[in-house]
Amino acid sequence: MEEGKWGSEGEILYLNKPLHWTSFDLVNKVRHKVSRFLNVKKIKVGHAGTLDPLATGVMIVCIGKATKRIEEFQQQTKEYVATLRLGATTPSFDLETEIDCTYETKHITKAGVEETLLAFMGRIEQIPPAFSACKIRGDRAYELARKGLEVKLEPKILIIDVIELLSFNPPELTIRVVCSKGTYIRALARDIGAALHSGAHLIRLERTRVGTIALNDCMDVESLDYFLKTINI
Repeated sequence: MEEGKWGSEGEILYLNKPLHWTSFDLVNKVRHKVSRFLNVKKIKVGHAGTLDPLATGVMIVCIGKATKRIEEFQQQTKEYVATLRLGATTPSFDLETEIDCTYETKHITKAGVEETLLAFMGRIEQIPPAFSACKIRGDRAYELARKGLEVKLEPKILIIDVIELLSFNPPELTIRVVCSKGTYIRALARDIGAALHSGAHLIRLERTRVGTIALNDCMDVESLDYFLKTINI
């Protein structure tokens, strides 16, 4: 949390988003706790970058006048550690939906994975997942996808600064990715699976850094009440 008084500069909290919580859930929890702490009915609270419910890790939550800095944080580089399962795909590219296709994986080697990952370095095009918050004529893509409607999204240009293999334990592999704003790690899992002539989906995801803010800088939600009692307003 950065120094500064709530009334003049607002505050910035660095939180570790719990598994199964939406980003909106976390913002609501912070809003409730801070409003009660300050004894006010309304206070502006926002986050600087969505995380899927099945992801954990760094979330920057801005309060009061600090919400003006949300765009600044959103533009910063993100780092993730992701575990993929090879040989199967799901419509959401993660565990939100059931497996829809299975594929052979015997041909996939560690060396082959490392070589394939190199193709995703630098400036790439990525089609966002249908199960995403992208808007299509005013509707969220995931709302249409969950209704079984066809979703067509245009590719986006992204920058992958680092992509490295941390572990290879077939049918699972774990990678570290440092990337630009707007990168969908679920879509990266989809594309890696396709490049390996198989299929893949995301089974674990943790955002480990946003800009210079690392996971070690973040507090758990359970610590927020105690933290609020210790600050000097």
